[in-house]
Amino acid sequence: MSKHHQMAQVYGYLVCLVTVITFLICTTTMINAVIDLGDPIHAGFTRANDPSLASFENYKMDMLKTSQSNGESSKASYTPDDQTLRAMYESAKSEKIQKERHDANRTIIVDSILIAICFLLFGTHWKWMRKLARTET
Repeated sequence: MSKHHQMAQVYGYLVCLVTVITFLICTTTMINAVIDLGDPIHAGFTRANDPSLASFENYKMDMLKTSQSNGESSKASYTPDDQTLRAMYESAKSEKIQKERHDANRTIIVDSILIAICFLLFGTHWKWMRKLARTET
């Protein structure tokens, strides 16, 4: 077997290995994105100081705690009424849902394209490797 033939086999099998690994990674992130689409409020990263968006009552308690802890240092602290808090909650909730849906949809599209490329690369290289093996014997 020639050195060129050996290098071609190594290249072909490496491409197949990389496509399988890429396929597995993309499949995992795509499954996570589909799950995130089902519950965008609980998806993604939430910073420690961000108010909870699980319910209006949780949001209200977090905002009141924040204004009380900030109010200790300032004499004139403002506490919004329920109507204002509700509007703030709905706005924050809507923004979170839109952001998580956008992120999940982007992940699904990118991963779908990468998976299609993986199938194409794997298929062509696998066929090429089988043809190369037949010509070797």
